[in-house]
Amino acid sequence: MTHSLTPSTILMLVVPPFLWAGNAVVGRLVHEMVPPITLNFLRWAIALLILLPMASFIYRRGSGLWTHWRRFAVLGLLGVGLYNALQYLALQSSTPINVTLVAASMPVWMLAIGWMFFRAKVSPKQVAGAALSIAGVVLVLSRGEWRQLLALRLVPGDLFMMLATIAWSVYSWLLTLGREQDPQDIRADWAAFLLAQVTFGVLWSGAFAAGEWAIADRHIAWSWSLAAALLFVAVGPAVVAFRCWGAGVQRVGPNIAAFFSNLTPLFAALMSSAFLGEAPHLFHGVAFALIVGGIVLSSRQ
Repeated sequence: MTHSLTPSTILMLVVPPFLWAGNAVVGRLVHEMVPPITLNFLRWAIALLILLPMASFIYRRGSGLWTHWRRFAVLGLLGVGLYNALQYLALQSSTPINVTLVAASMPVWMLAIGWMFFRAKVSPKQVAGAALSIAGVVLVLSRGEWRQLLALRLVPGDLFMMLATIAWSVYSWLLTLGREQDPQDIRADWAAFLLAQVTFGVLWSGAFAAGEWAIADRHIAWSWSLAAALLFVAVGPAVVAFRCWGAGVQRVGPNIAAFFSNLTPLFAALMSSAFLGEAPHLFHGVAFALIVGGIVLSSRQ
C-alpha cells in the first residue's frame, strides 16, 4: 500500500464524497416517503441486483465468500448494514447541518481508531491536517458566520451519526487489514469484493428493517420520485462510491482517505446552492482551500 497521491487516486477519493453529498440531499428529500432503515435495505437490495450479473461466481461451492465469510459478514455489517442506516436514522430527528458537523469528525476518529486498535502511527502533520480540514468544514457549516454555530443543539440524531462515523472508521481500517489474505477469486475482482460485502449487508439491513416494522407501524409512499431516488442511491452512493472508496483506501490508507470525506459537506453546500439558485460564496472557496490543505499536509511524507 503506497501513500502517494496520484491523480487517479485523488479522483477515486473525490468521487465518493460527491456522491455521498447527493445521498444526504436525497435521503432528506424522501425521509417522509420511506422509513430510514427500510430505505437502507431497499438501496442495497437494488445494489445487489446490479452487482449480481458481474460477480455471481462468488456463490459457487468452494468460493472465497464461504471460506472467509466471517470477514465479509463484519464488513457487510459495518459498511452496509449500519453506516447508512444510522445516517438515514439521524436525518429523521437532526438537521443536515448537525449531521454533517458530526460527520466532519471522521479524520479524528480514523486517526484514533487506527492508533488504538490497528497499531497505526499518527504524525504531527496528520493531526495538523485534521485540524485544517475540520476548520474548513466548520466554515462551510457556519456559512462564514461563527454565531450560527452557537445556535446548534444536539439531538438523538447526532448520536446516531456519531455511531455511524465510528462504524465507517472501523470499516475503512478493516478494508486494509487482512487484504493480502483475501481469496484470490474475490480480491482480483472489485465487483466480487463488493458483492461479497453486500450479500451479508443485505441480510443485516433486512433484519434491521424487519425490526423497524415490528416496533412501529410503518408505511411506504410509493411514487416515481421515490423510485428514481432509490435507483440513484443504489447506483451512485452505493456501488460507484464504495468501489472508488475501497480502491482509494487500499492505495493510500484510511488516515489519508478520511480527509477526503470532509469534502462531503462542501459538495452538499454547493448542491444546495445550485438547487436554491444561489451563487457560491467566498467562504466556499476558503473552506475548499482549508480542506485541501489538510489533505496535502497529512499526506506529505
